[in-house]
Amino acid sequence: MSGTATLLLMQWLSPAYPVGAFAYSHGLETAVADGHVQDGAGLSDWLADLLCHGGAQSDAVLLACAWRAQTGEELAEIDEVARAFCPSAERLRETDLQGNAFCRTTAGIWGDALPALTYPVAVGRAAQLHDILLEPTLQMYLQAFVSNLIAAGQRLLALGQQEAQHRLAALTPLLQDTAASALIATRDDLFGASFAADIASMRHETQYSRIFRS
Repeated sequence: MSGTATLLLMQWLSPAYPVGAFAYSHGLETAVADGHVQDGAGLSDWLADLLCHGGAQSDAVLLACAWRAQTGEELAEIDEVARAFCPSAERLRETDLQGNAFCRTTAGIWGDALPALTYPVAVGRAAQLHDILLEPTLQMYLQAFVSNLIAAGQRLLALGQQEAQHRLAALTPLLQDTAASALIATRDDLFGASFAADIASMRHETQYSRIFRS
């Protein structure tokens, strides 16, 4: 992949790209409040489940499907599946608002024809339009996903910067495995089995005190 493509992908998935990812915890805030995640080890286990069975895994499959979509109709169908796959109103809002922000910003800077899409579908489509390879796109998307939740964990737990980066590094092999699986996956391979995370995202909607939007 060219240096220009690499830098573009890094820009899109940087915390500085204005999609508002920092405002969402994907249900982690409730998991901490309920005592399901109490420390760095618990956070690592929670993130590993998301990579293997939850939102990170399904996002990767949806991104890959969007990258391979050949028509606008096919892309719209994938986006509908992405919306239907959200287990709670907040998770739907999370992917919808981030996706819309990504599409507006990317279209405004590079002139891409991007309709309003959910976040993983938007990233997959943009990567296709710019001839960015699917495998590094998947890997960097998943790293950004996990990095954002580790940053959320730093605000919710007694988790220092060095430990946070250690845990991100330790999750890298699993992240790569998830990306490799998504690389050859189709919509028929979509599944979700991270029930604790799904329930946490539902409970977060009525949580009394919170700092995140999901």
